[in-house]
Amino acid sequence: MFKSMRWKFITVYFLLVFIAMSIVGVFIVKNLEENEKQKVSSNLEKYVEDFRNTSTAIAKDNWSKFSKEIQQDLNRQPLGYSETIYTIYNSDVPRIVATTTGNKEVIGKSVAEYKILKSELILQALKGLKRENEYEDEEGKGIIVKHLAYPIENNMGEVKGIIYITSDLGDMYATIEYAKKILTQATILALFITVFLGFFIARSITGPINDVTVKAEKMAKGDFNQFVEVKSDDEIGQLASMFNYLTTKLKKTISEVHREKSKLDTIFTYMADGVIAVDTDGNIIHANPIALKALNIEGESINDINCYDLFKKYNGDLLLEKIKDNDNLEENNVLEIDSSVYRVKYAPYKNDKNEVGGLILVLQDVTEQQKLENMRREFVANVSHELKTPITTIKSYTETLLDGGIESKELSCQFLDVMNGECDRMARIVRDLLQLSNLDYKQTKWNKTSVDVNKLLNDIYMKMEISAKDKKQKLNLKTENDRLNITVDKDKIEQVILNVVSNAMKYTPEGGNINIKSRLEEDDVIITVKDNGIGIPKEDLDRIFERFYRVDKARSRDLGGTGLGLSIAKQIIEYHGGKIVINSKYNKGTQVDIILPIE
Repeated sequence: MFKSMRWKFITVYFLLVFIAMSIVGVFIVKNLEENEKQKVSSNLEKYVEDFRNTSTAIAKDNWSKFSKEIQQDLNRQPLGYSETIYTIYNSDVPRIVATTTGNKEVIGKSVAEYKILKSELILQALKGLKRENEYEDEEGKGIIVKHLAYPIENNMGEVKGIIYITSDLGDMYATIEYAKKILTQATILALFITVFLGFFIARSITGPINDVTVKAEKMAKGDFNQFVEVKSDDEIGQLASMFNYLTTKLKKTISEVHREKSKLDTIFTYMADGVIAVDTDGNIIHANPIALKALNIEGESINDINCYDLFKKYNGDLLLEKIKDNDNLEENNVLEIDSSVYRVKYAPYKNDKNEVGGLILVLQDVTEQQKLENMRREFVANVSHELKTPITTIKSYTETLLDGGIESKELSCQFLDVMNGECDRMARIVRDLLQLSNLDYKQTKWNKTSVDVNKLLNDIYMKMEISAKDKKQKLNLKTENDRLNITVDKDKIEQVILNVVSNAMKYTPEGGNINIKSRLEEDDVIITVKDNGIGIPKEDLDRIFERFYRVDKARSRDLGGTGLGLSIAKQIIEYHGGKIVINSKYNKGTQVDIILPIE
């Protein structure tokens, strides 16, 4: 209960009021008691002075002779009901000569015999000193009695007697007790009112604080739509206003952070490169989908995978120890995973202590670049080789002629025929390269006209029939429709079909069949060239349209050709909005489908 601020406030209020009322009560009672005692002392002295001034007998020296006159004067003296006066004559033995008690037996007794009178006060009074004190009554009733011993001197300055007066202080102490009772009741009432009012006052203070606390707890759980009602301009109101301001700023800040995080998450998730964050021990903290896919860890928990153990399988240079010791963080490392190639770059990131907390690794897929680079190298090597062979042949024959072979006309003509053939071969290569270049840079001039596919195939059949017979091959043509018109560049399409038929004849052994067929399928004209030749291995089909690519390089060169025909054919067909598809089974044959939109 006392952990609550409300009860602490109430307890503080209670203690403050209790202490204040106690101090005030003690002060009032103390002063009241002192005032009452002073009043009693003043009254007793006044009674004595009045008696001394009004009694003629008391002025006499020998009080024992005038005891009756003194008694009569005492009887006439007005006193309170609680006061009693004794007159004591100072002789060899101080004796009582008169009293207001009404007890005649007291008259003549010595003060030593009458125990009510206090000898210490009398002895002091006999010395000329006025003394007073409080004593409990002799009957043991607990009543406090005020005693005053007043010395009376003669003309010689000697104490001739004592006026001894007592006063019952019971009423005074009863009044003081009553005052204490009232003060106690007032204190209890004040404390009750304090607790009651303190509860509401503390509630007015702790209520808004509790409201702030409850809503702060909701905010801690993620609900930031909290608002505290401001009921005053004091510190509590300022706290509520500041809480509302904090809530507004926090919502705005979190919204901005969420927006930025969303941007970063989107960028991180959909960026083309793989990104991995690892700590200094190599544990993967975060990885985007591209990185997970590249490392083949989809569906697995990345918390159980060590990045460097994973890299160790692909590249021994990407070990944690080597990376830590490597100052050149921009150095490229390559990972070859399955058929993909990734370039890895890494950079450190720092934690809140400004220490290196781990690394950010970026996996850049360079498979296509690597493939293009390999193709470029192969292309340069193939072009060099294709041009080197005829140049070498021409140079060899030229040197032979210069060394004396020219003297033989028959040998010279034979050599010149060979050299002419090699020149034609280089011319074909250069022509094909120029055609590819024109196609690449869109500098080819096209002459589109309406062409009858069947008539075009008949013309090609007539051109290739003699070559097929020379190789003892059977060339067949079959057309399904009477008329299939397409709008194309006739020469370019004829070049494509001739290239495909020529390849079929080239890679089909003697006695083989080459079938040419045309058909209409929906809005497309499909020209099919099918042979039962040596076929193409499955692993080479994806690269068959690459420039200078040959399945069997040695045999391809023996059979002639530049290795550019299919590349040129593909670009021509695609320019016309069609496509060329090759299906082949090794040692069983190849089928080429040329698909063009109908007119």
